[in-house]
Amino acid sequence: MTDADPTLAIDLLVDGFGRILEGVPPVVAGLGTEELLWRPDRDANHIAWLVWHLARQQDEQMAQIGDTTSAWRSGEWSRRFNLPYSPNANGYGMTSDEVGEFTVSDSSLLLDYHGAVHELTIGVVRGLGTDEFTTVIDPNWDPPVTVAVRIVSVLDDAAKHLGQAEYVRGLLERRR
Repeated sequence: MTDADPTLAIDLLVDGFGRILEGVPPVVAGLGTEELLWRPDRDANHIAWLVWHLARQQDEQMAQIGDTTSAWRSGEWSRRFNLPYSPNANGYGMTSDEVGEFTVSDSSLLLDYHGAVHELTIGVVRGLGTDEFTTVIDPNWDPPVTVAVRIVSVLDDAAKHLGQAEYVRGLLERRR
């Protein structure tokens, strides 16, 4: 992207992350605690955990790209959620039992946290210059991972987890 205008890339990323922001509220709307925590089977993820995880992974990775503090840390979200995990936990590699330990009393905490993550994400994306998109941030891959590739990976992961939460919501609605 050297000598290129990053405006198009930034606009596309803002749109993509905006779609995640728009998709989260409907997936939790009108659900009580029991429904947010319902699991289709013992090893499945529930809606609350999926939304938390999509926000946590986005938060930490985008904060790293922006060389800033994650919303989780700067906004004291770890204290607000009061989860039985390490404050550094983001859901990656968690066991089924650990997912089962996740609790949340209502969807507003999930929505508020995801909103804070979205703000951080958009700030990071809008702050990127042309040359920063091509900066290698993980040389341990072939080809090495650049900022642009990592951001697309974060967006892809968020979209997959949102889709999973929507699917679980559909299963939940069919049970009613």
